[in-house]
Amino acid sequence: MATSAVARETVFALRRQIAKIEGTLPERLEAPAGAAPVDADVTPQNPTADIPPQDLTIVRRGLAVAPPDAFLRTGAEGLDTALSGGLPKAALSEIHGAATRDAGAVAGFALSLVSLILKQGPRLPVLWIGTAEIFREAGFPYARGLHALFGIEPEQLLFSEAPRLLDALWTAEEAARMTALAAVILEIRGSPQRLDLTATRRLHARAQNAGRPVFLLRQAGEPEPTAAPVRLVLSAAPSAPRETIAGPLAGSIGRPAFTVSIGKSRTALPGQFTLEWNPDERSFEERRTGEERAANPVPVVSASRRGKDPAAASGAVLAFPAVGSPAPGDQPSPGERAAHRRPRRTG
Repeated sequence: MATSAVARETVFALRRQIAKIEGTLPERLEAPAGAAPVDADVTPQNPTADIPPQDLTIVRRGLAVAPPDAFLRTGAEGLDTALSGGLPKAALSEIHGAATRDAGAVAGFALSLVSLILKQGPRLPVLWIGTAEIFREAGFPYARGLHALFGIEPEQLLFSEAPRLLDALWTAEEAARMTALAAVILEIRGSPQRLDLTATRRLHARAQNAGRPVFLLRQAGEPEPTAAPVRLVLSAAPSAPRETIAGPLAGSIGRPAFTVSIGKSRTALPGQFTLEWNPDERSFEERRTGEERAANPVPVVSASRRGKDPAAASGAVLAFPAVGSPAPGDQPSPGERAAHRRPRRTG
């Protein structure tokens, strides 16, 4: 029995070493309060050694330790829980659209994630890289809609149109190492051979070293193996009617909605969610049924975009003169009388 136990421990140790090299351990554990992290390479040279154990999240992938702010929370509790905290900030994340017609939904979801990033940190520029083919098929984001829906200024979004995929990959690798960018978006159409595990591993490593996210937008491509820890499959969802005091407004179009499926994750099982983007709060909300909305009422009037200060109190009430002949100063001038007698423009 002792020999078999030693052999079993030896096999487990070898498996842990192999998984540490490959980075394929899927388990994620919460560090217990007051306990030291287990199997974590925390040393005095490690910057995470000063973080209290209760504030650490042990990621059993490469036996590393990650702080709670290492994940980008979308605001949708169901999706964030399924992803064990959200999307990793310093990593390559894949957002997949099954067909070219889903390019608008994929781009809108990526811009929503960028809005969440800019909301939390410094408002650095974002670089969007793509080939001439994808920009010709899917187009460019509408500049005025960037600020209205996502709070992104048009000058913050930079575009790089590459003639070939090889040029786009090179640009993405060079941009992924820069800390002067809030995020890097690489949009690819189809399933090119050059977008393989080697290319995505380089992008993922650059994102980890820079501490910035890289979003790989795949349009009309097959779900092939990549180094991205998370792959989300996106499609447009029907918008719900607008909510009013009297109930849903029939025939109206509400907030943008997305159908999000977890196609790949090292820490989550496959699942599907319907998310709505709140352009006023700049966050996602999971769509609720009519019973849930009745049980959890929310404000039906959007917040003012002009400022947070309430309207000033009304001043003194003035009495207006009775309706009658206008005052002498209110009579139209001779030139204005002639204009009134002219025929109106029609057609």
